[in-house]
Amino acid sequence: MPEGDTVWRLAQRLHEALAGHPLTRCDLRVPRLATVDLVGRSVLEVASRGKHLLTRFEGGLTLHSHLRMDGAWKIYRPDERWRGGPAHQIRAVLGTAGHTAVGYRLPVLDLLRTDDEPRVVGHLGPDLLGSDWDPEEALRRLLADPARPLGEALLDQRNLAGIGNVFKSELCFLLRASPWLPLGELPEPARAPALAKKLLEANKQRPARTTTPWGYRPRPFEGRGGARPDRRLWVYGRAGRPCLRCGTTVCAADQDPTAEERVTYWCPACQPGQPAPGDRPPTY
Repeated sequence: MPEGDTVWRLAQRLHEALAGHPLTRCDLRVPRLATVDLVGRSVLEVASRGKHLLTRFEGGLTLHSHLRMDGAWKIYRPDERWRGGPAHQIRAVLGTAGHTAVGYRLPVLDLLRTDDEPRVVGHLGPDLLGSDWDPEEALRRLLADPARPLGEALLDQRNLAGIGNVFKSELCFLLRASPWLPLGELPEPARAPALAKKLLEANKQRPARTTTPWGYRPRPFEGRGGARPDRRLWVYGRAGRPCLRCGTTVCAADQDPTAEERVTYWCPACQPGQPAPGDRPPTY
């Protein structure tokens, strides 16, 4: 699931592959960009802004993309077979003499003047992995609505940019707070942006996201057939399994009954307080 750490790492890989080289191929497969041809323009840089990707070209143009749930950019050498999905899912092809970047299932793809980037990312809060990170501003934005549930506020990219469902659930667990706790009732609220920054910084270079002390520690094989239990995350994806801290069964429910694909995982013992909304009972 692409979150700020994943998108930051992807931007670094795209930058290394494309920056400093002129395009030898450009194919943007969305109707409004079908006639655009950037061949001959050099890629200046690829940068991330929260969960957004900005590919900047000479001449003052930027290709803006967002992966959301299913999008992906894949990088191939000239002799490699493209393996990111069927051809009809390709939305963008950017090729240089040495590499080709192929965008699959991109729900957002826009070409705009680089000076106009604020139009698509200007609404975002401080970027957890960006040069503009400002913990005081992030805290100010979070506390602007003290009645708002903690998990919902963490997901709002206007507060701080880069958190998705995984880090939302893990942050609430590490804060020992219910994801539905009103922000105004959170003890030591300044810990929220500080811990968010720490988690994303720790994971931006990791191929497998982890928030626990055991994520990369060697340990004996356990379980039937020598299977190694997954202990990289405290609660995310662990519904119905014991909490790694106290053994209580981890629960899952929608963060907001009106929002799709925003499942929250939590331990009711380690995160006491405000329960999940009554009309959407937890699943185990």
